[in-house]
Amino acid sequence: MLRDGDLAAAFDHASPTYDLMTAASPGYRSHLRRSARRLGLPGGGAGLTLLDLGCGTGTSTEALLRAAPRATVVGVDASAGMLARARAKAWPERVSFVHAPVESMEEVEAGGPYDAVLAAYLLRNVADPDAVLRLVHRLLRPGGRLAVHEYSLGGRPSDRLVWKAVVNGFVRPWARLHGDAELYGHLYRSVLAFDTTDAFTARLRRAGFTRVRCLPQPGWQTGITHTFVAQRP
Repeated sequence: MLRDGDLAAAFDHASPTYDLMTAASPGYRSHLRRSARRLGLPGGGAGLTLLDLGCGTGTSTEALLRAAPRATVVGVDASAGMLARARAKAWPERVSFVHAPVESMEEVEAGGPYDAVLAAYLLRNVADPDAVLRLVHRLLRPGGRLAVHEYSLGGRPSDRLVWKAVVNGFVRPWARLHGDAELYGHLYRSVLAFDTTDAFTARLRRAGFTRVRCLPQPGWQTGITHTFVAQRP
């Protein structure tokens, strides 16, 4: 699987067509919006500062703004190509983007603290998920909320079979057509290798989070994509 600079470079290469690919994935945007709403942020986010961790081209940033239109949002990503796509879109002045690996966030202007964090499709891509979760715990204010939107299989054999069918039927043909086989091969393998829902729920608790819940997404992604919501005490 790809890690660190190799993964960022693969995302750079895929960035020109990434939004087209995700737009063709049923439920991709609506599921991100559902995860953002599951943060349960009050007052439209007025007075809150939110972190979109691994913001990519900004689709998750848009989801946060829909859930909390009055909040300040900082998007962080390690891929310069993906961030360039995000920055090229129209945003309110209270939205900003920072180029940094998640592991280096405390060294740049994205060091927080934050009232809530959304981490979408990020944790299975980092070399040390436990270290990243501990970092997120530090970046959150006491009582701050976390939503992890991630491919995390439910543990049934059918969940793995559906994932393999989707990748082989759609994702890999797309990857070959656009020269991104390396990135989407990583996507396929990383999902199969990542935590099941029970294992990731336990990982969140070990990192010090409380009120941990695992919530499914609807449609074909049931059993494949979940929202994990948690809180810093």
